[in-house]
Order: sequence, then C-alpha cells, then structure tokens
Amino acid sequence: MTGQKTSHNFTKIAFKPLYTNLFNIVLLSIFLSLGSSKLYSQDISKKKTAISSNKQADSPKKTINQNTTPIIVVEKETDTIKIDSIKPKKAFLDGKIKYKAEQFAKIDQKKKIITLYNKAELYYQDVELKSGVIVMDYEKNEVYAGRIKDSTGAYTQFPNFKQGANVIEPDSIRFNFKTKKALIWNSRSEQGEFRIKAAVTKKENDSVYFLKGARFTTSKDVDNPEYYFQTSKVKFIPGKKVVTGLTNMVIANVPTPIALPFAFFPMSKETSISGLILPSYNDSNNRGFSLQNLGYYFALSDHYDLTVLGDYYTNGSYGMRFESSYAKRYKFRGNVNIRFENLISSERGYPDYLKQNIYNIQWSHSKDSKASPNSSFSASVNLGSSKYFKQSINQVNIGSNLNNTLSSSISYSKNFTSVPQVRMSLTATHSQNTQTEEINMTLPTLQLSVDRVYPFVGKDGVKKGFFKNINLQYNLNGRNSIVTTDSLFFKPQMFRDAKVGFQHSIPLSTNFKIFKYFSASTSMNYEEIWYTKTIERRYDVDQSKVVDKTINGFDAFRTYSFSSSVGTTIYGTFNFGENKKIKSIRHVMRPSVSYGYTPSFEKYYDTYASDASGTMNKQYTRFESGIFGAPGLSNSNTLGFDLSNTFEAKVTDKDSTKVEPKKIMLLNNLNLSTSYNLEADGVTSLAFSPVRVSGGTTLFDNKMNVNFGATLDPYAIDNSGKRINVFNIDNGGSLFRMTSSNMTLNYSLSSKGKDDKKKDKNVQSQRNGGREDDLFGTNRDLGDNRKSQFDEDDDGEDKISEFFNSKLPWDMTFAYSLTYGNNNRENKIIGNSIMISANADITPKWKAGVSTGYDFVQKGVTFTQLRFERDLLSWRMSFNWSPFGTNANWGFFIGIKSGVLSDIKWDKRSVINR
Repeated sequence: MTGQKTSHNFTKIAFKPLYTNLFNIVLLSIFLSLGSSKLYSQDISKKKTAISSNKQADSPKKTINQNTTPIIVVEKETDTIKIDSIKPKKAFLDGKIKYKAEQFAKIDQKKKIITLYNKAELYYQDVELKSGVIVMDYEKNEVYAGRIKDSTGAYTQFPNFKQGANVIEPDSIRFNFKTKKALIWNSRSEQGEFRIKAAVTKKENDSVYFLKGARFTTSKDVDNPEYYFQTSKVKFIPGKKVVTGLTNMVIANVPTPIALPFAFFPMSKETSISGLILPSYNDSNNRGFSLQNLGYYFALSDHYDLTVLGDYYTNGSYGMRFESSYAKRYKFRGNVNIRFENLISSERGYPDYLKQNIYNIQWSHSKDSKASPNSSFSASVNLGSSKYFKQSINQVNIGSNLNNTLSSSISYSKNFTSVPQVRMSLTATHSQNTQTEEINMTLPTLQLSVDRVYPFVGKDGVKKGFFKNINLQYNLNGRNSIVTTDSLFFKPQMFRDAKVGFQHSIPLSTNFKIFKYFSASTSMNYEEIWYTKTIERRYDVDQSKVVDKTINGFDAFRTYSFSSSVGTTIYGTFNFGENKKIKSIRHVMRPSVSYGYTPSFEKYYDTYASDASGTMNKQYTRFESGIFGAPGLSNSNTLGFDLSNTFEAKVTDKDSTKVEPKKIMLLNNLNLSTSYNLEADGVTSLAFSPVRVSGGTTLFDNKMNVNFGATLDPYAIDNSGKRINVFNIDNGGSLFRMTSSNMTLNYSLSSKGKDDKKKDKNVQSQRNGGREDDLFGTNRDLGDNRKSQFDEDDDGEDKISEFFNSKLPWDMTFAYSLTYGNNNRENKIIGNSIMISANADITPKWKAGVSTGYDFVQKGVTFTQLRFERDLLSWRMSFNWSPFGTNANWGFFIGIKSGVLSDIKWDKRSVINR
C-alpha cells in the first residue's frame, strides 16, 4: 500500500515440519548473526523491531562489533498514519534457534544466498541438521545441505538430519519451504531393524516419500552390505510400511533369481508385529514329506502375545504348538507352551501300523516380590506324555529324550502379620518317570505353621538357659496324593485312587549349653494324623487269598516321641613353619551324639486270618496305606553318632606382593554317620547300622567339584546275601565290608570365565525338556533356528579385530562317574562313564562344539552331537549332527538373524524313524 509503512514482525513464527522448515530456520539464523562461527541463540519474540521512514532505500543499517556477532538493527521513526487493518502475515518461526559453523557463516545480499561452511550445525525444536555445508536461497525459499572435501580430496561431513527418532544420512539434501517438497540424494536411514539407502528420494509431504534406486537390508553396513533387496520404485511411509515394485534379492553384489513383482515390508515402531511364519521342508521314510513350523505370530498387546505353529506329514501325522509369553512390569511375567501331536506310523492295514497321541504342557510364572511383600506365586510346569520327547516329530531338541523325569510345581504362599506370625502355603507338585510312566502328584499340599512361642521369656526378651529357651509351635500339613500312570492320567479312576491326609504336629523344644563348650537340645513332639480312607484286611474265601477293603470315612491316630542331642566343635591347627610353602593346616571337627525314642502304639494294630483255617495270628494296622505312614508296632530306641570334618590350609601366595598367606580348602566336608538300635534282638534287627562316609572338595581354583561316598557294613552276610548277627571281622573279613561306593567329578573350564548368559541358555534348555548343561547336546527352540547354538551375543559386533593377536574363546564341561557295588559279594564296577562337552571358536567367524561320552561298563559311545556354526554377519549358518545311535540325525540351517526377515531361510533336517 502506498504511503503505508510495512511492519516487519519476527515475534510470532509458525514452524513448518521437517525439511521445508530448514529454509526459514537458516534464513532467520543468518539475519540474527552474520559472520560468526560461534554457537548463538536468542529468543526472537523478545527482540524489538523498528520501522524506517527514511526516504532512502528501505535497507537496514548494519552495526558491527568486532567482538560480537553482527546483529541487524532497524531504526524506528514516528508515523501518524493509521495502521492498516489487514492482519500481518503469520511469521514462520516460533522458538529458539541454535547454529554454528567452524570456518565461516556469510550472506550474499545480491544473490540472496546464505552459506554456513565446515562443521555447520543447525538446531531447532526437535530438528538437528549437521553437514559440511548448508546453503540457503531465501529468495527461492530453498535450502541445500551437502558434504565437503578434505585436504586429500575425499568427501567428509555428510549431512545428518534427525527429527525425533528418525535419522537420515544422505550425500546431499535440497528442499523448498513453500511447496514442502524435498529431494534427497543417496539417503541413508534406519527404520526398526531395516537400513535403507536410496539414490534419489522425493519427499511428497510429511508422511510419504518416494524412492528411486533403493536397497533394503538388515546389515549394519548399508553402503557395503552382505545382502540387500534392490528395487527401482518405492513408496515409503516412515514407521509404518514400505511398498515396492519389482524387487530382486542381491547377495554379495550378485543378483539372485529370487525376485518378487512387488513387496510389502511392515515397519512398525512397536517392538513386535503380527505376521506369518514360513515353514521348513523335511521328509521321513515312514511318514512321508512334511512342512514343519508353519504358523502365525499374533502380537496381541504390549503385555502378551501368541505364536501358533503346526507340522504336517503326508501320511496324516500332524502337530500343533501354542506358545505365549506375558509380562506386566513390577507385577509378574511368564510363558505358556502347549504341544500336541497326532502320530501315524506306516500305512493302515500293515502289521506295524500305529497311531498315537502325545502332548506336552509347559508353564513358567514368576511374581515380582515388590508387588506384594507378604505373598508370592510361582509356577514351573512340565508335564505330558512320557514318550513326548522320544516320539516328537519335531527334532530340534534331540537331547531332551535322554532325560528320564518330568517335574512340575505350582505354589502360593502368604504371611499373616499376626502375633505370633502365621505362614500358609498351597503347593501342587508333579513328578513323572518317563521310563516306568508312573506319575506322582499332590493336588494340592496345604502347609500352615504358627511361629514359635516362648512362654517362659520375661519382659526383657532374653532367651537364655533351659527354661527360657523352651518353645512350641504348631504345624499343619494337608495333602491330596495321587499315584497313577500315563494311561489313567486325568481319568476318573485317577481321582478315585487319591489319598487324602492331614498331619498335625506340636513340637516342644529347648536348647542350652553344657559345661560351656557343649550345645544340647531336647525336644518332644506330638502328632495327630487324619485320614479319609483306611483299610480292612481279611481272608476272602471266594478268592482264596488275603484282600484289603477300602473303608471311606474319617479316622485318626496319635503318636508322640522324644529326642535329644549333644554336640561341640573342636579346632586343631598343625603348623609347619613360616618358611614352608604349606604354613599350616586347620582341622575343624563337629561331633554330635543324638538319642531318639518312640514308644510302641500296638493299640492301633489288629489281627487277621492268613488262611482258610481262621487262625488270627497276623497283625496289621488299618492306617498302613496312608500317605503320612502308620504308627509303629515296636519301640524305637536309637543312639546316633555323626562327625563332620573340614580341612583348610594356609600356603604361600604366588603373588610376592601379598603379605598374608593364601587360604585354600582341602576338604569341604568329610562326614561319618551311624546309629545303634538299643532295642535290637539280633535276629529280626541288628544293633549297628552301616557307616556312611561322604565327602567333597574343589580343585583347580574351584573349577572341579569332587564328591565321593561309601557305605561300610560291620556285619557279615550268609550265602543268600542276608545280613547276619556276626561281625565281618569275626567271619574272616576286614573290620568293615564295603557294600557300595561312588565318586563323581565335574569340571567346567572357560577362557571367558564365568558367564551369566550361559545360565539363561541353560534355563531355556531345561524348558525344552533338556539338562542344565549341554552334556546331552544343546536344546534349541522348537520353531526358531535363528538363535545361536553357542553362548553368543547377538549384537552383531565383531569382538575379535585381529585373528593372530587375539585369544579365541572356548569352554569345556567334563563329567566322570564311577560306582562300585559289593552288596552281595559281586565285587564289581557297576557304573563307569565319562561325558565331555566342548565349544570353541575355530576362527573369529567359525564356531564348533561337541558333546560325547563313553561307557566303560557297556563298552560303547554315549550320545554324541557335533555342532558347527558360521557367523555371516547379518546371516547365520549352522549344522548339527548326531552320527550314530537310536537318535542319529542331522540338521542344516541358513537364514537371516533379524526377526523381521526370519522367513528368509533354508532349514533342512533329517527325521528320526521312531
């Protein structure tokens, strides 16, 4: 408007998203500080502006101070003309700006260009731009950022644009403020596990990009990847998805025949997304061809998920697996695995045709102790068919079928803050022998205990002496016990055979000192047992045998007993001199003598006829089948003796700088125990029980555990192997007759030292039915071969830079067992075996492992597994082989480590014909 002074207002600024705002950011920055290479920040909203009314050209005067950044100052002149009612245009910045350039920051007013050069940086809100050079044409509203050359002529200082979690690292970038469009050359960005590089990127708006000549990879080096997917046309929506045209897979810069007319890559910012799990192909001689581990992953919420996997064979065999993990921070976490398989062998009509169903249920749950300090809940369940790990058509965890037991436990406990305190727990347990197929369960076990009460303690609370230490408490143990087999599991008969019982006990005890050096304790215990079932034994004339009839109904018996013990501790030191290598040996002995007495409870016993004559000459108790036992018929009057020993030595430390001698443990324990029956008659019972000797120690800097034991019997045996009331030394033998002995050695050695990550791997192995070590081979997840067979960090970092100057990691586990038997003069080794498991890095990228053993009694090699693995950076290749035995098999896998491309793999395994 003529005669109207234009108002230049910089106080209200609207930020334009992403690339288009950079033009305005740099434009305002240059006007605020010209020629400065220092970081400068100023709140423009507080800066006063002025309007010049001079008749000269409307150009601002420059006021420059040599010690400060140049600042634009415009003089203001009073004007009486009314201000135009038209609202001024909305400014384009609304926050603080920070920028710097190491070499220079200059403005060319004639060309309308502003330049920041050498380590140029620009910061505005959540936007960060770093580059070698930043150029702005504020007449065209365009910004350019690019690299620069160093003294050698090489390009350095590539642009780095960051907004929030999105980072783009191109060779150069150009965008227009008004059109909100941008062109990016050789952009490099990360979206989740993907790394993307495109020759040219066109930014259409804030959420849509079009790429030309793009490559996608999970390799860490996007400029020189081991593999990538090449495509010419891409539509890219950050954080959501990528849709491409013709896509070709390239490995080691060599195009492969693997191509798709179009491709879709999900790129959610969430930690996991739902998706299809592609299967692996296998074949079997007796079940035909198969697809294994075909399934779908459901990312149901942030707290739980579900994986459904299936196997199918052309002969009709199939398997289903449901796996779910759940967690709530500071509350609980756990996982559930349910596996079912319908197995068919051979063909219908053939004599070897067999059809069977097997299953396995696993549940692990743990509660955060902070969630509820006075209560806890945990679960560790592993139950199912005894033959599941032997017959399963999925052969990933071969070593699991060598385990003979499955066990489970679910428990809940709560403490009641009363006086005295009361503790209560409910536990359900399960133990299953996979050889005998016998199952023992408690559904549930109730335990309740009232804390100790000291009735004779005074107000001072001091518990000293015989009377003040007298205390009593109450314990309740209720149990529903079930013993069944695989074939009757969870069938009505299983619950009909259950045994229910309650055990009440009130122990009264005290402890005190005798002659200052002896510790004594005395206790009396009252027990009351309740049963819901008892038996009635009689001779059945029709069956001509003695039978037991179950009597349903409440019944109970009561017992009491007395016990006491006296013990002390004796210390002895043998000094060899300060100049000796072994300076001294310290011996600690803890002898104790105990006495126990339980009277006869003959009143709970009845007689029955053992034959058709009707003569009542046999005794029995109706409680003998109860889960808490039965009252004793005869007196129990025993005297026990125990002696424990430890041996420790002080030796000269190899480190000459150490002043104090080094302590080493020679024997952690050496225990001897036996007892004498004061009621023995020499015919039905013998006075002395066998002496049990056991001990253990650690060697080689606590890396080897040695445990040994032996049973020594003072009595001789007759020709039938029965113990007789004649001492072995009086029968022409030695003082004691060794009836059995055993020794075990366990040795773990590693170049890396102790590693907690191996514990996590062992937990996973046990969850799949295996052992806590890998002596029986490694156990891997049933549906995921991307995980390493070895203890390895999957962070992709190459920890060995130079092969010949680095120590290659390795570990070894060694176990040896020796058992001697002479219970009936057989005098032979009944068990003698050795097992070894070793893993090593042959090269920085090649790993190898072996698990094997030898049985010297059976004279054969035990389970053997060979493992090989090649780290191919973003890929992994593995091979495992069990060369012989009933579990002979092999497996080969090569695939991408990344979970987003886990279906790009080749997984081939032989199938055991079971």
